[in-house]
Amino acid sequence: MNGGDEEVATAAGAGASQPGPPQPLEWKFSQVFGERTAGEEVQEVDIISAIEFDKSGDHLATGDRGGRVVLFERTDAKDHGGSRRDVERMDYPIRHPEFRYKTEFQSHEPEFDYLKSLEIEEKINKIRWCQTANGALFLLSTNDKTIKFWKVQEKKVKKISEMNMDPSKAVGNGGVASSSNSANPKSYLANGGCLERSSSYLNNDFSFPPGGIPSLHLPTVVTSHETSLMARCRRVYAHAHDYHINSISNNSDGETFISADDLRINLWNLEISNQSFNIVDVKPANMEDLTEVITSAEFHPTHCNTLAYSSSKGSIRLIDLRQSALCDSHAKLFEETEVPGSRSFFTEIIASISDIKFAKDGRYILSRDYMTLKLWDINMDSGPVSTFQVHEYLRPKLCDLYENDSIFDKFECCLSGDGLRVATGSYSNLFRVFGCGPGSSEATTLEASKNPMRRQVQTPSRPSRSLSSITRVVRRGADAAGVDANGNSFDFTTKLLHLAWHPTENSIACAAANSLYMYYA
Repeated sequence: MNGGDEEVATAAGAGASQPGPPQPLEWKFSQVFGERTAGEEVQEVDIISAIEFDKSGDHLATGDRGGRVVLFERTDAKDHGGSRRDVERMDYPIRHPEFRYKTEFQSHEPEFDYLKSLEIEEKINKIRWCQTANGALFLLSTNDKTIKFWKVQEKKVKKISEMNMDPSKAVGNGGVASSSNSANPKSYLANGGCLERSSSYLNNDFSFPPGGIPSLHLPTVVTSHETSLMARCRRVYAHAHDYHINSISNNSDGETFISADDLRINLWNLEISNQSFNIVDVKPANMEDLTEVITSAEFHPTHCNTLAYSSSKGSIRLIDLRQSALCDSHAKLFEETEVPGSRSFFTEIIASISDIKFAKDGRYILSRDYMTLKLWDINMDSGPVSTFQVHEYLRPKLCDLYENDSIFDKFECCLSGDGLRVATGSYSNLFRVFGCGPGSSEATTLEASKNPMRRQVQTPSRPSRSLSSITRVVRRGADAAGVDANGNSFDFTTKLLHLAWHPTENSIACAAANSLYMYYA
């Protein structure tokens, strides 16, 4: 522990000559959708399994275990008219981001693979927004096997205005009752038929009702000013993965995306659904030689030729699509060297990376394993630049966590748009926010409830820092066993796995079972 104290002192000394770190954010409750009442039982199909903001931050999508995708749209930027930038120039204060329900649709249905005798559940694993066009929203959603490309657009509602129209009046279906320009004074029906020849050929097909032609039900369809949102599946990308899909990621070129399962990563063109290119394949010739699997993959936010993928051994590989068609070799490998003598039965399990995210500028990669968050500089492959303790207090309980399978929980992570903070989930519906700017020691624990700060104490655990590529990170912030980071009792049955940070503001959306909570700072 002395080493940790020395590191803190050194960090403090190094930061003395630099401008002070940003102040810790004070998080406030904003909204909740699908809040449970006390004692209400959560249906399995309603549990949220994916969250994603679009690039503008004006739309938010969630997916659930029932295969549904729910869309929310931002409302506060529209309240005063004009763009948000114009609003910011005005005198009154800017309100925090507020969203409202927009629409929902059934993205996936349960299926059965008869060849393998496997049930394919409808649960949405990932959602990714695509570029908008002509006022329509586009997004990709995937379950374990099938990716779908959706278009969501407002359509004008067509309604039947009247029935049994008088044939002497002009109507909305395109027929005319009479024409002043016509030399031949024929009379026409409301649906475009001609009375003169109706007796000659219509009577051969059917008999007229007793009341004659006027008693026919002739609807008039008109386009109203009302609109409704229509979700249409444009393409289905199927039959390309033998194992469960864990990631999809859009390319910055706007034309391609990747999908990753345990052993392969495929490259797709959005316009072509019946063909994909296998760009990474870690499947050994003999499956008994398998030592690691792919756990997450993501394209670089600006370089269309670069992507990163993580493995169950705790490593991240950066690959360059320009090097070869099949990217067997990586351009860079990021992994932390194992401390001698620290290996145990659980070492590889807790080292497995469950999620990776690029920072907005593409310079850093954030990774989440069971115990920690790590921030990597893509220009420095000797080790992470920062390590943040999330579950260090659970180390004495790893046996229990292995027995109840909690040790295999896959927590997601996210970065703020400015790159100064990172966040991830934990148990008891808690999530952690850490400052990763120079000299920052911000470490906030929040609860997914209407009172997010109620779990706070005066001295939160702090993230550990790596002062240079040579200095090994000495972990700090470990807490007593049996309690959470702030000394509270812990509940392993409630876990906050999914969360997303607004791309331009300090606003976080997170899922606690079937409830979507939103916070701002």
